[in-house]
Amino acid sequence: MEVSAENSRIPSDERDDTLKPLDLKVIAEMTADAEAKRPTWSGQLEFILASVGYAVGLGNVWRFPYLCYSSGGGAFMVPYFTMLFLCGVPLLFMEYVVGQYTRLGPVHAIAKICPLLKGVGLATVVISFVFCTYYNVLMSWALFYFFNSFGATLPWTSCNNTWNAVGNCSSGFPGNATHLQSASQQFFDHRLLEKSSGIEEAGGLRWELFGYLLIAWVAVYFCIFKGVKSTGKVAHFTAIFPYFILFALLINNVQLPGAREGILYFVTPVWSKLFEVKVWVNAAAQVFNSIGIAFGSMISMASYNKFNNNILRDALIVSFTNSFTSILAGFVIFSAIGYMAHIHNLPVDNIATDGKHQAWKDHRENASLFLGSWEHFFFFLTWRKGFQHFATAEVAVTFIKDEFGHKIPFLKREMLALAVCVVCFVLGIPHVTKGGIYVFQLMDHYTAVVSLVLLAFFEVLAVCWIFGVSRLSLMVKRMLGKTPNIYFRLCWLLLCPLLVLCIMISSIVQYTPARYGTYTYPVWAECVGWCVSLVSVVWIPLGAIQEIYSNKGSLRQRLKTAMTPTIDLDAEDPSLEKHNPAHVFASVRTKPCDTV
Repeated sequence: MEVSAENSRIPSDERDDTLKPLDLKVIAEMTADAEAKRPTWSGQLEFILASVGYAVGLGNVWRFPYLCYSSGGGAFMVPYFTMLFLCGVPLLFMEYVVGQYTRLGPVHAIAKICPLLKGVGLATVVISFVFCTYYNVLMSWALFYFFNSFGATLPWTSCNNTWNAVGNCSSGFPGNATHLQSASQQFFDHRLLEKSSGIEEAGGLRWELFGYLLIAWVAVYFCIFKGVKSTGKVAHFTAIFPYFILFALLINNVQLPGAREGILYFVTPVWSKLFEVKVWVNAAAQVFNSIGIAFGSMISMASYNKFNNNILRDALIVSFTNSFTSILAGFVIFSAIGYMAHIHNLPVDNIATDGKHQAWKDHRENASLFLGSWEHFFFFLTWRKGFQHFATAEVAVTFIKDEFGHKIPFLKREMLALAVCVVCFVLGIPHVTKGGIYVFQLMDHYTAVVSLVLLAFFEVLAVCWIFGVSRLSLMVKRMLGKTPNIYFRLCWLLLCPLLVLCIMISSIVQYTPARYGTYTYPVWAECVGWCVSLVSVVWIPLGAIQEIYSNKGSLRQRLKTAMTPTIDLDAEDPSLEKHNPAHVFASVRTKPCDTV
């Protein structure tokens, strides 16, 4: 049976439990280490703001309005709020419970709760790491638009620029004229990206985007280098400021001609869409991606809470603030789209666009017409909403600190955060080449769609079914003084696992290869995409195999041991057990599964 590094330091005679002098020294060292308390948020508000700042992002501003448009308008609210109440809120509460009770990052927390599926925790760290290596490219795009919006005229509104293909450029929306491209699209393709013909042609670096990507990672570093001390302070701005801009834009937009038609298009229900499985899958995916389920970020942030913090209240606030922001952004975007349809005398459905990168093409032109002097704030808002994903980098920092912090005393958080940011920046460089958009789309398709659903399912399986709702409820009772109500227990026991399983099966059945517009990826690129997907998921079976192999006995006994949690549910506050030298010694001797 594999033992932890601490076990190897204990020279006691294996035939008895008599403490030798060196044992007492080891206990004293470990107790001193335990006395160094895990840092906590300065106040409850900081944790809420940090969670809101992480949850509310580009998916709220662009993706949610588009899903409403393409999935039945107002009818989309039915599957969206159904998934929010049956999956989003209960699973967010579950992650908060796991993080706050264990006071560990996702790797060590899941390993204590379910050693058999300890690979789920490591998989969440890997997917968050992969996610932040490419997602920050959106921040570089936003900075590019921001600094190019200070001229007398916005460069993406006309066809009289050196990068325009004048023969097929339209200064408005081309509508059904498929041979034409809008000026904003040509600016995005030929000026910002200098897009190559495909992923096979990487081209050279886009040095402007390279510089903006560097600025973005410097900003992320200064958000996380002091841990909750710096993240909590930044959250006051990153979580609150966007609402001033959104409300200002909404007030401006609803006064424009055509805004009413755009809003009606946004909210008018098409009830027949509710019979399409894809609509329900889209609703679930929006809830998971928007709140941040299975990324490990919420577990990491909750691990810095005080033991008795009211996480039920926090989960409700974060969930409903996130949904409110999505709906608010829908009114902002579609009032603007209605205005654009009015200006160009086109139907609303010829204006709306799909996806992260597609949004950059046409909505830049929207900004030039309906924002007026607000366009700088709009681009800054977009940059801020991409900037919030510093929490994904925080997951990696928390894991490394939890795993190696006590083993390497000189491992300072500032240097660790710097190392993580530098590695992520280097891995993000392929996305700012001339063929970078194809790399970005490939990574996003296989990371944000395929891997995330699998991780969510195994996380729910580990916590809700193997660890068990009764143990999870006991953790809640230890922290909040009362057990969760029947709604949460029913969702954890039955509804969440079944819904996530259905979503996983539907995603597999409806799988389509990655595409970028009309561009089809070559076979080798698809293989790379699947490797990107597997680089996070593979840790789940590997962790299970390693855990079963390290145990003793028959296969049945090994499985039983692997499914037995090692977390102590007897103490009112698990941190208190660290102050008892005898308990520290016993835990080291009897809980080798605590280390991954």
